[in-house]
Amino acid sequence: MEFVIISGLSGAGKSKAASFMEDMGFFCVDNLPTPLIPKFAELGMAGSGEYDRVVLVTDVRSGATFEGLFQALDELERMKCAYQILFMDADDDTIIKRYKETRRSHPLAGECSSLEEAIALERKMLRPLRERADHVLDTSSMPTAKLKGELQLRFARGRKADSGMDVQVMSFGFKHGLPREADLVFDVRFLPNPYYDPKLRSLTGLDQGVRDYVFSNGQAEEFLKRLNDLLDYLLPKYVEEGKTALVAAVGCTGGHHRSVAIAHALAEHIRTCGFQVRENHRDLGRM
Repeated sequence: MEFVIISGLSGAGKSKAASFMEDMGFFCVDNLPTPLIPKFAELGMAGSGEYDRVVLVTDVRSGATFEGLFQALDELERMKCAYQILFMDADDDTIIKRYKETRRSHPLAGECSSLEEAIALERKMLRPLRERADHVLDTSSMPTAKLKGELQLRFARGRKADSGMDVQVMSFGFKHGLPREADLVFDVRFLPNPYYDPKLRSLTGLDQGVRDYVFSNGQAEEFLKRLNDLLDYLLPKYVEEGKTALVAAVGCTGGHHRSVAIAHALAEHIRTCGFQVRENHRDLGRM
């Protein structure tokens, strides 16, 4: 069971972090009363699978002190339930700016005469929890995509790039239209076309004879090498920026031969680099 507790300053991005964690497959609960935390852990440890990855968000809304939370954490340790604390932080100027933009009230506004005073009080209250945190993220100058990427590096399954982004390699035929979902499109209509060989016309780029034909004169190998190098550079950059899905589309005229052969070879290369890859040959069933 993966158990993550998100806390931190109001306005530092806890809700946004929880939303990204939910996209990664965590079951997220906001502001669960601290006495119920061990009970929730028991539910997850029971083995049903529904709550094997859990995120709980807790902050100053839970009460004036964190004694109850620390007691709950001690109980988790006695239960041998491993947990991590993610603490979200930001500088005062950033938090003030965010509150002014959203026009929301700080949860401690009723106890303080100004927003600055409320932030200072919250920092004091949260200091013991921050000291116990396993991860501290300062979102002061962190774009949303960067926050997503940081969370993926820390909490995505396997903590690897293959968990951070799902890659789909698609072949298609230009005569059937461009795939709208494609992020990257590569045109291989310059390669020799097996369609004009009667023995190969009824086959596809998944057949060895067609692949041998496409790669027969060296152009396809040179193109694939350059394409592999490009994606070797791009994919980690997309992961770093928090992209969770990428569609790379390879097109030829009909989507049966050249694009299929190149897309299949490209998918194999990306897979060897440690990414999750799905092949989709969109137009194989079309004439």
